[in-house]
Amino acid sequence: MTMRDPFVAVDHVQLAMPPGQEDRARAFYGDLLGMTEVPKPPELAARGGAWFRSGSVQLHLGVEQDFRPARKAHVALRCADFAELTKALASATAVTRAGAFEDGLEHAYVDDPFGNRIELIASE
Repeated sequence: MTMRDPFVAVDHVQLAMPPGQEDRARAFYGDLLGMTEVPKPPELAARGGAWFRSGSVQLHLGVEQDFRPARKAHVALRCADFAELTKALASATAVTRAGAFEDGLEHAYVDDPFGNRIELIASE
């Protein structure tokens, strides 16, 4: 009997954020990265945080009282227009750092407003 791969896709990624910083999350993930905010179910909305989507990519930000940013662990996002996005991030004073190019694609890293590491990868 051959075992098929047990998973077919990543449904969402969750990152932590400090309490009361939803406006900063919206400014970064919504306005700067261009993601669309997704309404949270009412029972979860009371906890704070924010959910975002871009195509099939979903990113959830959950409030953590004793927040510590993810400095090594990170989400990696394939970009429809890598050059345009990294240019917009640079002009908005969001720090970007060049990444590895082993796969022949351009990579950059940016920290969200809370210090969580985000990897950006050019599309093929």
